Amino acid sequence: MSRPTQSASSNDDEGSSFFEKERDRLTTQIAAAFEDLLSQSNVLNRQLEQVAGVGRDFETVAALWGRFQDLMREQQAEVDVAATDPHGVPGTGTALAGRASVLDRREGEK
Repeated sequence: MSRPTQSASSNDDEGSSFFEKERDRLTTQIAAAFEDLLSQSNVLNRQLEQVAGVGRDFETVAALWGRFQDLMREQQAEVDVAATDPHGVPGTGTALAGRASVLDRREGEK
């Protein structure tokens, strides 16, 4: 009679060992999934840092072009004002040419 008791107890061991094996398998699978998630999030983080770094690199270039654009606007405004000025545009020699034509007119009036 000891044999049926042994077989009943071995069935319980097989049942609990199946549960433990399944639990271990699922735990291992979940741990692997978490490791994969961690790895992928690290990759994403590095890529986001690279994108932010590239953006920072272009800040200085954008600032330089912005200053250049402001300078060109200021010079254009000076040229527009100087074009209406009878003395001509400073630095271009037109002021002298404008004086010569004024002097020529004055001499012609005499």
